[in-house]
Amino acid sequence: MSPAEALDGLIADALQAEPGNAVIGREVIVLQRTGSTNDAILEMPRDSKDGLVLFAEQQTAGRGQRGNRWESPARKGLCFSILLRPKIDIHESMGLTAWAAEAVADTIREEFSLEPTIKLPNDIHIDRRKVAGVLVEMRAQDKAQHLAIIGIGINVNQSREDFPKELQDRAISLAMALDRQVDRQTFAVALLRNLDRTYRAQFAWDS
Repeated sequence: MSPAEALDGLIADALQAEPGNAVIGREVIVLQRTGSTNDAILEMPRDSKDGLVLFAEQQTAGRGQRGNRWESPARKGLCFSILLRPKIDIHESMGLTAWAAEAVADTIREEFSLEPTIKLPNDIHIDRRKVAGVLVEMRAQDKAQHLAIIGIGINVNQSREDFPKELQDRAISLAMALDRQVDRQTFAVALLRNLDRTYRAQFAWDS
């Protein structure tokens, strides 16, 4: 890893939520490389905290809806998954998808004064091109609260050339929309805080 890459890396301790009522971000892990953050978080111990967040600086086998691949070159975007045990029925996962997509879109709007739109059920677009996506996977548990894994991928500092040719006219990054690079760490902190606040408000979590 070069010195420049090290400076640009995500720092788990700085991403972690302040002690208190927070659920999302009470524990944060940053991996340098993994296949899928959704798969990696499922490999964590079963007694992992609600709100555990796992980031990967590079994701080599990310998944989207309908089996689509999520392209994520190293240290250009934000790829992470959140482990939750929401008090909802397993068939109500679409409510989690809507919550996460709205939180991503709202944070982009608040942080950068851009106007993202949500393309149902799980994509966030800027100028009709995809900038982010959400993948929620539920896991039933015997005699325990169901697990929900919230996977989020956001194109942050990619250039047009970072996307495969077949996606270059359909994908966009925040940097492309703003014509400048984005501080991934600062944006990630703002996003996690918004996800936590809105999750607790919408799902009436008693932390």
